[in-house]
Order: sequence, then structure tokens, then C-alpha cells
Amino acid sequence: MRAGDLLRQIDQRLLPLLSRVVARLGETSARSRVLTGTALLSVTAVLLTAVWAADDRPAGDPTVGEVTRVGVVDGDSVPGYVRAAAADLAALAEPAATPADGTYALVSLDSYLAPQGLDAVLGDVSVAAVFGRVPLPGRQTEIVRIPAQRVPDDVIAAMAAVAARKEREATDYRARAAATTGDAELRRLYTSGAEVAAAEATAYRTGCACVYAAVVRAQPAALRAVASRRAVRAVDPAPEVQRLDRTVFTPPLPEQRDVVRPPADAALPEATPSPSAGTPTVSPSPTAEESSEPAPPVTNPSPTAEQGTPTAPPATATTSPDVPSGRPVSPTQS
Repeated sequence: MRAGDLLRQIDQRLLPLLSRVVARLGETSARSRVLTGTALLSVTAVLLTAVWAADDRPAGDPTVGEVTRVGVVDGDSVPGYVRAAAADLAALAEPAATPADGTYALVSLDSYLAPQGLDAVLGDVSVAAVFGRVPLPGRQTEIVRIPAQRVPDDVIAAMAAVAARKEREATDYRARAAATTGDAELRRLYTSGAEVAAAEATAYRTGCACVYAAVVRAQPAALRAVASRRAVRAVDPAPEVQRLDRTVFTPPLPEQRDVVRPPADAALPEATPSPSAGTPTVSPSPTAEESSEPAPPVTNPSPTAEQGTPTAPPATATTSPDVPSGRPVSPTQS
């Protein structure tokens, strides 16, 4: 019953009774006392109804505003992350204490795999998404999150969509470079962005060995079986994950072997601040050969499928929006 209906019923029952009582009272003082008491009762009824209506509202989704993060961040020890993931997997509860459809987990691969190579690694577990990037030596490339339930078909189709987008980006960068005449540095950045985008388009169009991680869901025994395979670096179980659209996954890249460090691109200028009195000199970032590249943060786990071309090539590796897979994702997924 809604609050309005309750107040209406109170009026229908109380007002006729009040009219009869007031009509029978001849004295003004008695009539005044009755009216005052009735007014107090009415106010009390309204207040109680308001409290009841507030308590009767739906509780809503308690996870609104919460974001779960699974994976590594800048400064993390990669060997430490691998050991912690193994310990968590070993301690994962057996099926009696896990959901019937299993637990989500982030699978990090030891090397980049082509779509056709994923089935041998992930064929017996449910796959929600994979992560890929084109491993160009000494260059930053975009990290792509691909929803995929049918492996390798969804991954191959998504790579073709990424290739088409990269071709458009390369064309746009070339046009911007040609139109830039007064700023040599900006022109060089546009030219570099066009080269990287064109190389990425070529790689994705040919079904490159670019996949380095996956989000899966399975029972503990199946997750442990995946972790025992040669191509798998770590399986990080995430029983706290309930909704993929509110979860950020940042798997380590295969070339990360020690500590997650800021990315470096040999083709981009390195900003070295001028030393000042009392301020130590800041060393330039290590080159790609000196350190491993990091997994850049995902700014939005579930953005739209299309995004505008940036006005200038990014100075750091970025994460792409989800790529349409040609098949809807499970209800819990973004």
C-alpha cells in the first residue's frame, strides 16, 4: 500500500466520525477540545505514514559507486603478484562455498598468443573477455579489452574491428601531420602516431599473437588446472567480483618481469626537468630495453564501442573501449 492510499483511508474513516461528534456538541469549549485533539491525531498519522513510506522504499543496488580492482599497478612487484595470486588460488574455497557458476579470475599469460592458441589454454573454462596489445619493440601500443565468449571466433572478429579503427586513426594522424606547418614537434608526434596506428592495424588484421590475458569464470579445480599450463603465468582469483561492469582488470604484460614501471616509448621525447638549487636532478625514464612496460590503468571498464580520434597521439599507452564481439555478453557483464 502506498502512503497516499493510507492517508486517504484514514480521511475516509476519521472525517465522518468527526462530523457526527462535532454536530452533537453544543458547547463551544467542548467542540474546540475535540477539534484540537483531532488535529493532533491527524498530524501524528501523517508523520507515522511518512516514516513508514521512507522505510518501505526499495533498498536499491548496494554496489552502486563501488569499483573492484584486480591485477597490478605501477610500482608493484611482478614476482610478488604472481606468488600472491598462487597463494589465493590455493586457498580458494571448494565448490560447496562458491557460486554454482564459479569464481571470476584474471589469467595472465607468459607470452602473447594468437587467437587460435587460446583454446588450448582456456578451452575448458568460461571466458568473459581477453586483453591484447600489439607488442611493437620500443613503442607504446594501445591495450584492447575484448569481450569474448566464443574463443577464438569472437577474438578474431573483434581484432578485425580494431584493425578498421586503427586504419582510421592512421589516416587522421597523417592528415593532421600534413596540416601542421609551424610546429615541428607536433608534426613529429602526429607522424609517429600514424606509424604506430598503421602497424597495429596490420597486426590485428592478420590475427596477430597479441593476447596476453583473459577474464574467466570457473570452479576452483578448473582454475587450478588452467594455472598449471605452460603458457599461463598467473591465475588471480577474484571471488569478490560480482559485476564485471564495475571491475577494473589490469594484468601484467608478458615483458614485465620485475617491477611495474611507467611506460617508455623510444620515439617520444622524454621530459627532463631542469635542476634547480636544492632540487636533485631527475633522471629520464628508462628506455624500453631497460625496463618492462606496465599495464596502464583502465579508466572506464565499460565505455562505448566507439571513441573519437584524439587531437594528438597519446603520450602513454591507453586502454581501448570494449570491442563489439558480435555476441552479447553474459548478464553480469558490462
